[in-house]
Amino acid sequence: MGQGFSLLYCGGRIVLNIIKRNGKEVEYDGDKIIAAVDKANAQVRENFRLLDSQVRVVEEKVRRRLKDLDHEAGVEEIQDYVIQAIQEEGAFRVATIYTVYRYKRELIRKSNTTDDKILTLVEYENEDVKEENSNKNPMVVSVQRDYVAGEVSRDLTSRILLPEDVVEAHRQGLIHFHDSDYFVQHMYNCCLVNLEDMLQNGTVISDTMIEKPKSFSTACNIATQCIAQIASSQYGGQSITLSHLAPFVDISRQKFRREVAEEFTAAGIEATEEEINSVAERRTREEIKHGVQTIQYQVTTLMTTNGQAPFITVYMYLDEVPEGTVRDDLAMIIEEMLKQRIRGVKNEKGVYITPAFPKLIYVLDEDNVSEGSRYWDLTELAARCTAKRMVPDYISAKKMREYKNGDVYPCMGCRSFLTPDRFSPEGQKHKYYGRFNQGVVTINLVDVACSSGRDMDKFWEILDERLELCHKALRCRHERLLGTTSDVAPILWQYGAIARLAKGEKIDRLLYGGYSTISLGYAGLYEMCKYMTGLSHTDPQAKPFALKVMQRLNDKCAQWKKAEDIDYSVYGTPLESTTYKFASCLQKRFGRIKEVTDHSYITNSYHVNVREQIDAFTKLKFEADFQKLSPGGAISYVEVPDMSDNIDAVLSVMKFIYENIMYAELNTKSDYCQVCGYDGEINVVTDSHGKLIWECPQCGNRDESKMNVARRTCGYIGTNFWNQGRTQEIKERVLHL
Repeated sequence: MGQGFSLLYCGGRIVLNIIKRNGKEVEYDGDKIIAAVDKANAQVRENFRLLDSQVRVVEEKVRRRLKDLDHEAGVEEIQDYVIQAIQEEGAFRVATIYTVYRYKRELIRKSNTTDDKILTLVEYENEDVKEENSNKNPMVVSVQRDYVAGEVSRDLTSRILLPEDVVEAHRQGLIHFHDSDYFVQHMYNCCLVNLEDMLQNGTVISDTMIEKPKSFSTACNIATQCIAQIASSQYGGQSITLSHLAPFVDISRQKFRREVAEEFTAAGIEATEEEINSVAERRTREEIKHGVQTIQYQVTTLMTTNGQAPFITVYMYLDEVPEGTVRDDLAMIIEEMLKQRIRGVKNEKGVYITPAFPKLIYVLDEDNVSEGSRYWDLTELAARCTAKRMVPDYISAKKMREYKNGDVYPCMGCRSFLTPDRFSPEGQKHKYYGRFNQGVVTINLVDVACSSGRDMDKFWEILDERLELCHKALRCRHERLLGTTSDVAPILWQYGAIARLAKGEKIDRLLYGGYSTISLGYAGLYEMCKYMTGLSHTDPQAKPFALKVMQRLNDKCAQWKKAEDIDYSVYGTPLESTTYKFASCLQKRFGRIKEVTDHSYITNSYHVNVREQIDAFTKLKFEADFQKLSPGGAISYVEVPDMSDNIDAVLSVMKFIYENIMYAELNTKSDYCQVCGYDGEINVVTDSHGKLIWECPQCGNRDESKMNVARRTCGYIGTNFWNQGRTQEIKERVLHL
């Protein structure tokens, strides 16, 4: 028995496939259930036994339950159906014996839980892992190596490192303890890289001293090497800012001026200063082009130790540097970054497509947000890039200053934001680069609601209980990092990416006082409201309840922060595969409740449900109130059609973002069929087995290896396809523009 199923038609008969505990897909065998029930049956007195016909009825009931499901059923879920069916036949003593047998088998399994799963990973037979991460290819040995290590980590985490109540809550989908596949190691989640420190003061990579670069192109090359090393020392996203590269443009410019002057002199040509500068400037621009190309192609082609390209965000904020030469140079770098991204990267067929990384963020401010402003041309270019390649995303400097005590800074990776600097001495520049996030635990708000049975008093009681369970789990994350020495990741702790600690020095002081954050995630605000009020949280009658819940999460974080001096912060979780897990757990616990648990996914964080009809501007304005209550990170989006011929509409949305919401993006489409050359939107369809698959609307190609599909998944772009729950969510998204 296993944790999933699919229906196949073979020779005119229906074949029911299931997923075993190790993730391998096999054909359902009802005889095994009959044999297990027979064993339990034989251990009770004859007058308490099931008849042979009743044993067959038990198996038939289980089979029917599996056929009726639209989610992957866990092993324990199928066992539950067996026990339920036995009880329905009145054989309660048989059910008890079966339960005891099941418990003993579970103890035996727990003695070694990883062998089978690891073998199915390396043989590419694990259905769960095939679509776990939309930016990892599980066929590649480096990815398999990471997954194998992850299975060992998960096993140790659940058996040894976490309390039993946290493990059980995670298993049931009440909470989600993120990234348990890395928890064994002393690693944090995500960070803002202090690239300025590493470039200006030098760094060390693989025991090799890297000195301050003497040109822009060298600085870009060093930056990509740092990015790869950092990605291999953490498990979440990282962000760099182009402003840390901008000072090296003038270093190259001055070098070119000297070289050009020497070349003119050697050729016996008398050149004016203006002529020398003109040639040097052309060479400077060419170097910017090559440097940016290095970043784009290195990031796309580098592979970290976890088997994927580095999860890197590049931040583009003009006002991060002083007015004058450095800001103008930064503008040139941003311009080149956008132009190259519009072009894209070539796939194996030599066709330009949309890459997943680096993720780009463009900051909207007074000097670029309106026609006639100094850098308006850059903003128009950003709009064209968004229409073609789905990036950049947009931060409103205006709204961020309101939310972050006057500061403007990037997120770490896709959406995790640091809390405002509260530790720098008065009068000093606030510090953001070189800070990090300790980890995330997410509460399933839908389960809180369904567990309350619509009793509002009980809802708040359960919410508080689950939040304290999340707090306990977050403390585990924090305490796992306590005592870690700088030697575990020298590039982070000793050579400038995060700090300049001494060898052997513990990182503990960076875990307190606001230097780093730790995140209380949440999911399913829409479904929670739908269950408790019968209304979407967009309805004026339900919105106050949703905001009150959000405020409770913030109040709890403030309470924990005050008591422990740790910066707990509310975080709008970017569920990818977990959206499917939560939905499956909810259906198991509560059945199918219309518009609550009747889909294969739940809604990310505070977002308006993907099926709800709402226009782009109303959606962004509505979600802004919730984004403000997600200070630990959140991003809003609007789903739009091909906007390549409607850049004015893109610019209108961007201006609206600037005035109304801190952080948002436009989800366009960017696909390519390698069979027929179609470059429009590739569709999600249902095949004859009821499975969601991708199909080219022009030629009907369904071979995923012969198409390039890019979709915004959770604030970042995914290019390796998704599990059935996330695919259904993508299929059901309505357009907002």
